[in-house]
Amino acid sequence: MSDIRFDIGSLHAAYRAGTGVAEVVDAVYARLAAADDPGIFIHLPDKRILLAAAAALGPFDPVAKPLWGIPFAVKDNIDVAGMPTTAACAEYTYWPDRDATVVARLKAAGALVVGKTNLDQFATGLVGVRTPWPIPRNAIDEDLVPGGSSSGSAVATARGIVSFALGTDTAGSGRIPAGLNNIVGLKPTVGALSMTGVVPACRTLDCVSVFALTVDDAFAVLGAASGFDPTDPYSKAVPTGPLGPRPPALTVGVPAAADRKFFGDASMQAGFEAALATLEGLGARLVEVPFGDFYATADLLYEGAWVSERYAAIRDFFEENEAALHPVTRKIIGGARNLSAADAFRGLYALQAYKGLLAPVIASVDLFCVPTAPTHYTIDAVLADPISTNSRLGTYTNFVNLLDMCGIAVPTGKRDDGLPMSVTLLAAAGRDTLTTALARDLHAASGLPLGATAWPQPGPQPAATPAGDGMIDLVVVGAHLSGMPLSCQLAELGAQFLRETRTAAAYRLYALAGQSVPKPGLIRVAEGGMPIDVEVWRLCHEAFGRFVAAIPAPLGIGTIELEDRSSAKGFLVETVGLLDASDISSFGGWRRFVGGKPIREGDERSKRPPMISA
Repeated sequence: MSDIRFDIGSLHAAYRAGTGVAEVVDAVYARLAAADDPGIFIHLPDKRILLAAAAALGPFDPVAKPLWGIPFAVKDNIDVAGMPTTAACAEYTYWPDRDATVVARLKAAGALVVGKTNLDQFATGLVGVRTPWPIPRNAIDEDLVPGGSSSGSAVATARGIVSFALGTDTAGSGRIPAGLNNIVGLKPTVGALSMTGVVPACRTLDCVSVFALTVDDAFAVLGAASGFDPTDPYSKAVPTGPLGPRPPALTVGVPAAADRKFFGDASMQAGFEAALATLEGLGARLVEVPFGDFYATADLLYEGAWVSERYAAIRDFFEENEAALHPVTRKIIGGARNLSAADAFRGLYALQAYKGLLAPVIASVDLFCVPTAPTHYTIDAVLADPISTNSRLGTYTNFVNLLDMCGIAVPTGKRDDGLPMSVTLLAAAGRDTLTTALARDLHAASGLPLGATAWPQPGPQPAATPAGDGMIDLVVVGAHLSGMPLSCQLAELGAQFLRETRTAAAYRLYALAGQSVPKPGLIRVAEGGMPIDVEVWRLCHEAFGRFVAAIPAPLGIGTIELEDRSSAKGFLVETVGLLDASDISSFGGWRRFVGGKPIREGDERSKRPPMISA
């Protein structure tokens, strides 16, 4: 069944309909043969090994194993037991006796490792051509570079050979190849995915990334593989699900028009402007942000501290096997020999200064939208000028891990010359669910097929139902609504948007007097109440406690009944707080009041005289 779709939802539907996992394995190898590209995989085990792993899964059970029977590829700087790890350097080869943590977790979720993919040697590059193996061919246009360093993983995913693939991302290696191959590239918060069993590039910045055909698939993989790992000193516990809808009002920072860099590529500029128009059509409010300090931060990545870190990662091997390295890789990493500890500290001091400058900028918006790359390059152009072209590709990626941001590259259409167009959504660490939720809607709006296949995007996925995971639902009614002045407080606490809804028809809403930040007060009444627009967010217990402790009088937290008869904790006002307050219930909600849009005459929420309940 070589025609079966490999997005996770479609593949699981095929399994439910009776497709055997052996047929899927056959499809993997048939598609690899059809691609006729010897540059995708560095190591591809015998087909019988994959069939044996598939047989060991047992009966189809996507509840116990959410990735049951899903084929995936692994970048060859990530360990898979029984397969060699080369980092695209034959002389470096070793055979690990255990899986990297992320691979082990994905296997436990039922996913099947197909093989190890090609890369820019030692994960040093954004172009995908710095390898002694054949260069993988870009899945969309063979003249273009495939993008690096995770080149083989991106191409294997885009061609539908696998459902998803693991890459790594230090400077953009999980995003640039995605943008060049019309797929999704999820670069999570650094530490969300364990780096144990991964050959380091810059250990303080590295993260494992996910390439997938859809945003939902990428996030499902993240959820299956994430979690704190005590064997990785940089590991973090980062909330990764479930993936709900995007908040209804978002402020998106974009590079100021005067600061945008496209290096003369008018098609990329037009494509980015079209993507911004799509964002506005989705209800986002765009804010232009000066980008000079972001670019200056990006420039630090290939200066003292982090070039030295690349050298430190393979110093012993480098000194004993220098001639084995790709010439460009050797030149970049070898440059660290001319750097001192003082150079490294200067870089660290500079980064800390930029973090201080940019922290309020990052906090001033919900997230950012940037081009994934400022331009596209052909293989010939990169081979003729390997350093400058690579540097330019990192214009919008190099600063991200330095500033501890998360990101996701998502296709948004085709440029006017037919080449792929992609943007990257970025946000502060821990806001992976926010960037991913918006990316899902951006991808859907593009109407693009999946990767280099002819497969249409799957229809809207059912909204995830939160499990009994100990999270607390919080109803917000005013200044904490998405896009409102205090929504940043929820963001800082890692809150996840769940849904828009209304209260039961038993409440009145007042604009409170004497507030430094304008706020409403919600109060339950015995008679004359009406439904009020609210949002429901989710917080962990510790964050909920901190949030409640900071609430000033006359507001407090009580239990609010919602229109579907469920209830949740949320903002209420003490009756004393209604002194000099204005009844604004006729607007039906705080957002309508701020926008000056009362509900229409005859609406069931129209104003009636209230009777305050005891």
